[in-house]
Amino acid sequence: QLQLVESGGGLVQPGGSLRLSCAASGFTLNYYNIGWFRQAPGKEREGVSCISSSDGSTYYRDSVKGRFTISRDNAKKMVYLQMNSLKPEDTAVYYCAATLGSWAAIRTMSPMNFGSWGQGTQVTVSS
Repeated sequence: QLQLVESGGGLVQPGGSLRLSCAASGFTLNYYNIGWFRQAPGKEREGVSCISSSDGSTYYRDSVKGRFTISRDNAKKMVYLQMNSLKPEDTAVYYCAATLGSWAAIRTMSPMNFGSWGQGTQVTVSS
């Protein structure tokens, strides 16, 4: 059964860094496009970054470009989101999600294009 489990969240000061991990099980990760999403209290879920299953192409939300880096290790069945220069507005629950959909659909960063989700990990950026 396909499962995704996020970890690595926590409390960090502005300007600090965190690395989120997404562990996959029950499926061959190499076949799936993966996205990272986040949802702040009272806000809609929004796409942060995604990475393709084919050539490792990546896409980032404008507000995180230059600060966040997505990567994947298919052999370890892991996906990562390195977050640097964190800001208070990055505070949210972060989710990883998987889909067999096309890259064109994935890079729109719409949650509706992803069918499998983890439970989320809390990231809080505060002084």
